[in-house]
Amino acid sequence: MGHNKKQKFSLVLVKPSHYDDEGYVIQWFRSSMPANSLACLYGLAVECDKEKVLGKNIELEIHAFDEANTHINTEKISSLIESADDGMLMLVGVQSNQFPRALDIAKPLRARGIKVAVGGFHVSGVMSMLKEHDSYIQTALDIGVSIFSGEAEGRLGQVLIDAVNDKLEPIYNFLDDLPNIENVAMPLLPSERIRLTAGSTTSFDAGRGCPFTCSFCTIINVQGQKSRQRSIQSIENIIRDNVKQGLSSFFISDDDFARNKNWESILDKFIELREVHKLKISFTIQVDTLCHNLPGFIEKSGRAGVKRAFIGLENINPDSLLGASKRQNKITDYRAMLLAWKKVGVITCCGYILGFPSDTQESILRDIEIIKKELPVDLLEFFYLTPFPGSEDHKKLHIAGVAMDEDLNMYDANHPVTMHPKMSKKNWEEACYKAWEAYYTYEHSETLIKRAMATGTSPSKTIGLITWFKGCIHIEKVHPLEGGFFRRKSRKDRRPTLPLESPFIFYPKYFLEIIWKHFCWTLLVIRMRLVCKRVRNDPKNREYMDLSLEPVIEKETETLELFQSESAKKFVEKQNRFEKMRHSLSRST
Repeated sequence: MGHNKKQKFSLVLVKPSHYDDEGYVIQWFRSSMPANSLACLYGLAVECDKEKVLGKNIELEIHAFDEANTHINTEKISSLIESADDGMLMLVGVQSNQFPRALDIAKPLRARGIKVAVGGFHVSGVMSMLKEHDSYIQTALDIGVSIFSGEAEGRLGQVLIDAVNDKLEPIYNFLDDLPNIENVAMPLLPSERIRLTAGSTTSFDAGRGCPFTCSFCTIINVQGQKSRQRSIQSIENIIRDNVKQGLSSFFISDDDFARNKNWESILDKFIELREVHKLKISFTIQVDTLCHNLPGFIEKSGRAGVKRAFIGLENINPDSLLGASKRQNKITDYRAMLLAWKKVGVITCCGYILGFPSDTQESILRDIEIIKKELPVDLLEFFYLTPFPGSEDHKKLHIAGVAMDEDLNMYDANHPVTMHPKMSKKNWEEACYKAWEAYYTYEHSETLIKRAMATGTSPSKTIGLITWFKGCIHIEKVHPLEGGFFRRKSRKDRRPTLPLESPFIFYPKYFLEIIWKHFCWTLLVIRMRLVCKRVRNDPKNREYMDLSLEPVIEKETETLELFQSESAKKFVEKQNRFEKMRHSLSRST
C-alpha cells in the first residue's frame, strides 16, 4: 500500500460462535451480552487509528461482528475489505470449541487472497503448554492464516503495520511478555453492536491473571498467575462511557475478582458512583470460595451493587478437589461463604464439575441432593470435566497418549471428550442431564424462591435466572452460558462436514421448531411465575427457614451429610488437626 494519498485499510473483527449438535452455528437474534474480547480488540483498534500507527495517509476503518448475534457472510466480509485499498480479517477471542468455525470462516477468505489472523485462548493455550501445534492450528498455518498468541495490548499496532506492508508473520508469540493493562484502551463496542444483545449488560476486565493452580484451567497458563490491574480511573471511564450508551449492568470478567489486589479501591469507586453520583449500576463478579475471609469484601460488594457472584464450587468431594489442584476449595468453608453472600442479598451462581475419576451417576445425584438440602446455593450450573487445550490436564493426557476427542467443537464443557474410568459415555451424558433435572425441579425452584424471600435476595431475578437455566438446557439444548433470545439458523451455515439440507426440509422443520420452542418457553414462564406468586402470597414468606439457612455451628461436621463421606471425614479430621496445631503455636508465641 502506498503512502502518497489518503487510503483506507479495512479491519474486520469477528468473534466466532461454534456449531450445535446438528452442525448449525449457535446464533441468536439477541445474544446475552457483548463479547469482552471483541470489545477489547475494537478499543485497541480505535486507539491505533487515533495514534495513526499506519501513517497519516492511511485511515483505519474498523468493523466488529459477534457471530452469536450476527450472521457472518464471508462475501460481505470480502466486500468490506476489497472495497477498501487494503484490509484484513481478525478472528478474535477464539476458544477451542470455536476454532473449527473460525477455520470455516477463514478458508474462503484466504482462497480470495484476503489476509486473516486468529487469536484467543485456544491458540495461546496450545502454544503455552505443548511443544507442537495441534492439527487445527497447523491447518490454519497451512492456508496462510497468521496465528496470534498472548494479549494484543501494545502489539496490535505492529500486526497492522505488518499487514499493510504485506509482511504478516505466520506466528506472533507474546506469551512470555504479558502487558501492563493499567491504562490500556477502553473495551467499548459501537452502539449498533450493543443493540444486538439483550438487556443492558456488558463486560470488562478489571484485572487479569489468577494465583491458583487448578489443573483444568487455561487462565493461569495464558494470562499468568500474577495479578495485573486496570487503574481505578480507567475502570471509572469504562463505566461512565457505557452508561452513556444505556448500559447499566456490568460483568467483571476477572477470573477471580477477589484476588485483584485493588478490589477494595474498585469497590469503593463503585460505591461512590452509586451513592454520590447516583449512577444506577450493578455488577456480576467471579470469586473463589475463600473470598469471605477477606475483611469487608462481601459487605462492600453488596454496597457496591454486586447482584450476582459466580463461584467455582466445582465439587463437594475433597479428593476430587485435591486431584484437580483446587486446594483453595475447602468444603468446611462452603456454608459460611454462601451464607455471607445471602446476608447481603447477592445471588450465588456456582459452577459444578461432573466427571471426576471417583464420580458415578449415583454419587453425582446423591451429592446434588445434599447440596439442595444443606448449601444455600441459588443457581448451580454443571460442566463436564474437560481437558481444555492450554490446561495442565490436557498436557498430561496428551503426553501420556490418552485418547481425547479430536473434534475441537466438542470442547465446550457441555460434552464428554475423554473416557471416564467408571462411566460409559452414555452414562456420563445421562448423569449430566439428570443433574440439571434434579437441581431444577419445580419443587426445588420453589425452595430457592422461599430462601430468596427470607434472605432479602431478589425473588424476581432468582426466578428469572432459574427459568433461563431450565429453558436453555431443556428447550434450546445449549448451556445457559451460550444462550440467547430467539434462535436463528442459516441453512447454508451448516458445518461443511455435514450435508446441506434441502430447503423443503430445512425451512418447515425450522418453522415448526420455532413454534414448538416458543410454546415450551411460554409454558415454562407461566409455571415459574405461578411458583413465584405462590411464595410471594405466603404471609410467612419472610420467616422461612431450612437446614441450608441455619447458622454455621462447630458440631455440624458431625451431623450434616456434606461431611459424612469417607473423603469428607478425612478432610475434616485433617482440618481439625491443623486448627489445633495453629492454636497451639499461637499460644506458645
